[in-house]
Amino acid sequence: MSLSNQNLFVALREAFPENLDAVAVETDEGQVFTWRDLDRGTARLANLLASLGLPEGARVAVQVEKSVEAMMLYLATLRAGYVFLPLNTAYQSAEIEYFLGNAEPAVVVCTPRNLSWVAPIAKACGTPHVFTLGEDRSGTLLERAMHHESEHAPAQREASDLAAILYTSGTTGRSKGAMLTHGNLLSNARVLKDYWGWRRPGEEGGDVLLHALPIFHVHGLFVAIHGALISGSRMIWMNRFDPRRAIARLSQATVFMGVPTLYVRMLAEPSLGRQAVRRMRLFISGSAPLLPETFVAWRERTGHTILERYGMSETLMLTSNPYDAAQGERRAGTVGFPLPGVGVRVHLDDGTPAPAGEIGGIEVTGPNVFTAYWRLPEKTREEFTADGWFKTGDVGRFDEQGYLTIVGRSKDLIISGGYNVYPAEIESAINELPGVAESAVVGVPHPDFGEVGVAVVVARPLAKVDGEEVIAQLKTRLANFKIPKRCFVVGDLPRNTMGKVQKNLLREQHKGLFA
Repeated sequence: MSLSNQNLFVALREAFPENLDAVAVETDEGQVFTWRDLDRGTARLANLLASLGLPEGARVAVQVEKSVEAMMLYLATLRAGYVFLPLNTAYQSAEIEYFLGNAEPAVVVCTPRNLSWVAPIAKACGTPHVFTLGEDRSGTLLERAMHHESEHAPAQREASDLAAILYTSGTTGRSKGAMLTHGNLLSNARVLKDYWGWRRPGEEGGDVLLHALPIFHVHGLFVAIHGALISGSRMIWMNRFDPRRAIARLSQATVFMGVPTLYVRMLAEPSLGRQAVRRMRLFISGSAPLLPETFVAWRERTGHTILERYGMSETLMLTSNPYDAAQGERRAGTVGFPLPGVGVRVHLDDGTPAPAGEIGGIEVTGPNVFTAYWRLPEKTREEFTADGWFKTGDVGRFDEQGYLTIVGRSKDLIISGGYNVYPAEIESAINELPGVAESAVVGVPHPDFGEVGVAVVVARPLAKVDGEEVIAQLKTRLANFKIPKRCFVVGDLPRNTMGKVQKNLLREQHKGLFA
């Protein structure tokens, strides 16, 4: 890559194959995009953004359904030198109002059907430009972009310049924007390209990625897309995951990335077998714990051993089970070794290193680790140690061979189907409902989602609260992945001598609920 321009897009563009008319992306509905299409499409979108007279460092907030054009919008935002802000498609109005108010984007892109409620929020937050983009290529964004030139010189950027903001909630319920730079994203892409053995076209046929993940978080947007682009690899693109269709396309792919839920759903299909995965080179799992029984069942059915890895919104990928058998086996229940150039340590509460086998807080450092939380300097300082390591909030242990195991999460984080769910946010919503005195939300094991939330509610004196009605009310306020699967109404919550709710007892009480 040119030393004079550290824009991530420049590195990705330089990795395109020489033959720009080769297929870059093929959708599972048969639509084909060449590398030239990606180059020209991102140029038009970048020129559109540049024509708006946006200020330096302007944020582009995007809440749209998955599509190849949505990926192009991300790449165009990088290309034009602005900051990409992906938002989960499940977020509702109150959540969007917070994000737009906090990030103050200059541009908002939403689905055509959501324009009626997104536009007033954007206007109230001072956003001057609102566009629409549908997964069927409808909307004002592409209509406007078609009037712009199909060539664009990437904006000049340094490695330390901001490229994206990913919001990740804290246990207080307040969402924090993790600021990721061009250097953060590029360093991680290059490490994973080498560590996972990505093959360029012409190298043993080259890799083909079956992309079945959403593109509003790290796994689908950065790990999967960057991996394919920086190795010049073709993508088979699924706007929505369907286990039967995914299995049918595996015979044309070599790499698949998924959350545990996707593997569980494919295992439920009779069509999954060794013939279906005959060309596959690598299956990767992340974003939530992979149950050992899923790990074993997949190996028995397909002959492939899933590679589990560990990362965060703030840090991108941190550890990985080995790809190369010479570096060790892939072990169920572990997330492997620190990636090259990444520092991972486990410390006890007193700040001393945890001996092998002992559990402690996981701290990390490296060129992939984010710079700061958006407009939260004090919170940023709290989350880093005096010597500059990021405190992940996860709890784990190293074994004697150096494999890392995540054994829990501090701050009560629940990971359900690959999405982070923060109990404090849900408890706050429950406590606002009529008749509710207090509540506690805990995560319990679930065979499909890894974990799900269970709510335990105490009613006010003389009030009548129904658990099913509580869940129904939450569905009008919060994204669906945050909704507890069950709600129990009880007389009181278990507490310790200091008055703190003993969530460990609630977890123990309900741990077999979905067994």
